[in-house]
Amino acid sequence: MSQLSSELPAFPMAKAKGCPLDPPPEYARLRADRPVAKARLWDGKEVWLITGYDEIRSIFTDPRISVDNTQPGYPWLSEQARTVVLTGGVKPVGRMDPPEHTAMRRMLGQGFLVKKIQNMRGDVEALVNGLIDDILAGPRPADLVTALGMPVPSTALGWVLGVPPADKRLISLVPRLFDEDSGLEGAMEARAELFAYIDELITHRESEPGDDIISHLVGYYQKGELSRNSVLTQAVTLIAAALDTTRSMITNGILALLQHPEQAAALIEDPDLVPAAVEELLRYTVVTEFSSKRVAAEDIEIAGETIKAGDGIICLISAGNRDEKVFTDPDTLDVRRDARQHLGFGAGIHTCIGKQLARMELEVVYGTLFRRIPGLRLAVPFDQLVFRNTFDVQGVRELPVTW
Repeated sequence: MSQLSSELPAFPMAKAKGCPLDPPPEYARLRADRPVAKARLWDGKEVWLITGYDEIRSIFTDPRISVDNTQPGYPWLSEQARTVVLTGGVKPVGRMDPPEHTAMRRMLGQGFLVKKIQNMRGDVEALVNGLIDDILAGPRPADLVTALGMPVPSTALGWVLGVPPADKRLISLVPRLFDEDSGLEGAMEARAELFAYIDELITHRESEPGDDIISHLVGYYQKGELSRNSVLTQAVTLIAAALDTTRSMITNGILALLQHPEQAAALIEDPDLVPAAVEELLRYTVVTEFSSKRVAAEDIEIAGETIKAGDGIICLISAGNRDEKVFTDPDTLDVRRDARQHLGFGAGIHTCIGKQLARMELEVVYGTLFRRIPGLRLAVPFDQLVFRNTFDVQGVRELPVTW
């Protein structure tokens, strides 16, 4: 189990297993007293915790800060995470620094062009409406994780990556990569299965290319600009990151709106609020609380502290997104708020490459679900919901609803 030492009073690493709607009060106290503070990790290493909005954005945009997880000071949250992620020897784009990052981002970016994502919207709308038809025709309660949260991103990402949407292996494989209940052996088994599956797709696209990310990467491989292992690693990383995070954001956002029915009602009354609601829900909820990890490449001064070269850094996104210096009444969910400056997708050169796809999916889901099922409500008391046992992505295991 990953944890910080008691040298930092009551810092709740167990929060990763708790409700994704509210950061713990310790975050606010840290942000007010020491927005850049030290703590100790499970392996004895010290790490800097960043809780202020301005300080987090500064870390995200400072070229002296590295995302390279092979550096000795990189802050791993568990031995399982370190073993699973580092096995294979090829860094994913999210853990590359320039100029390597610049080149790989350009290669991957072809699949996430704004116009391409906009052209997918009609297909995603049809997909979501079909899934809601199935929900309405099925038994009550319905689990929105399996009925909506996973099918939407797995299908949409399949269109972008070139993964056949009828293949359901991804739905079962990805959560197992990061589920601490399965242990290291289970995570490594899931990783091997996912790599084997994507390797099959690469082989297929070598002879039958299409207009998708895997085909584009295979083209660079055939020109000698990428290794086959790099193609495999980038594709697997995109799948693991995009499916798990979007699944959780869909259901976390729905859960937040169910807990604030007046906000859901506002979306039904005025559908034009949906884009703003997506940004506000990305600010308000927690999906990847501990994923924004960094290591200093040089000494830097920030908020009166000196972060030394080689020091590990963890930016606590939910703390920054509740910073009262930036967001008025930050603990209130308000779908009319202009929250576009939130940190949910990061900032700087490492901002989420698939953010436009995620935004579009969330707009369609939130805008359609509550309009079509205005009486949607939790089928169990809130305190009976079970949250996922993972440090990488936070969310509910199941979201049982009725209407």
